[in-house]
Amino acid sequence: MYRDDLGRFKEFKAQGVAIRFGKFSAKENKQLERNVQEFLALTGIENADKLLYADRYPEEKAVITDLKRKYAFRLHIGKGIARPWKLVYYRAKKMFDINNYKGRYSKGDTEKLKIYHSLHGNDWKKIGEMVARSSLSVALKFSQISSERNHGAWSKTETQKLIKAVEEVILKKMSPQDLKEVDSKLQENPEGRLSIVREKLYKGISWVEVEAKVETRNWMQCKSKWSEILTKRMTSGRDLSRGVNGLQAKIRLIERLYEINVEDANEIDWEDLASTIGDVPPSYVQTKFYKLKATCVPFWQKKTFPEIIDYLYETSLPLLKEKLEKKMEKTGTEVQTPTAPKRVFLFRDIFYCDDDSEGEDGNGKS
Repeated sequence: MYRDDLGRFKEFKAQGVAIRFGKFSAKENKQLERNVQEFLALTGIENADKLLYADRYPEEKAVITDLKRKYAFRLHIGKGIARPWKLVYYRAKKMFDINNYKGRYSKGDTEKLKIYHSLHGNDWKKIGEMVARSSLSVALKFSQISSERNHGAWSKTETQKLIKAVEEVILKKMSPQDLKEVDSKLQENPEGRLSIVREKLYKGISWVEVEAKVETRNWMQCKSKWSEILTKRMTSGRDLSRGVNGLQAKIRLIERLYEINVEDANEIDWEDLASTIGDVPPSYVQTKFYKLKATCVPFWQKKTFPEIIDYLYETSLPLLKEKLEKKMEKTGTEVQTPTAPKRVFLFRDIFYCDDDSEGEDGNGKS
């Protein structure tokens, strides 16, 4: 914890406000924008770019730094936002970086990016400055263009390489003590029942590393495909997207979203929400919700989050329930209770490659 956060955190605790992490909500973004604008007015610094990227203005840097110190920049920027000031600062830099809003890369931009990468390697900060883009933007773009990538259905070989790559990256992140324990157990019993906590199957994975190991797909394709494979294996192959199960999953999701009554999607605990549907990763539920609003809610982009949920609850939910009743009557099937989430999974139940791996392709395309 930073020294500057101690006083702020004590105030938030006294107010009963929990410290937040993860994505910023729309409300937090607005508060941050106000904080930055107020600080600019207070100090007379010309704009947010100079405030947050003083290195770009070497002749003014010393003056800007003195003003930030004099008027307690760290405290001011975090006002009303229950997060560590460093996270608030990083968010501000992303929001106000003028190089983040340059639009699509032209053919010329792409060629320059390739040339600069050949000269400077993965020094994304340097390359970003040379093409007037953010370091994140150039890194992601290069990931897409660095080599030919396959599209469409995954082959059996690609799927097996992905499974192996994810396993290797997860094991690499383990502590030396964890790895020593795993190695010891493997020597004692190569077919042993090694286990892994569920969150490690989808949190903190370096998709850039996975991409490098898979070679034929970019990191976004790898992440999407892994979510598909993981969902299938966590649910032991049970199909939650079609038929009675698919309809019931949509109904439960809408009812739960209406019940929790939040103002912003970033306030949702997707881990908790996933248990409404069954033993699935949070990404599965997020994707399901996106498809629901995109297919059922007219002009959803122009609606607030509560308006989207109200529409789904008041208009879509009755139609889904009616459709479910007809489907159950026609097929003679009953609604199954969602499987309770497992806290731990066996390695061998998740990371296996066999002749059935080709079947992982399903209908999904990445």
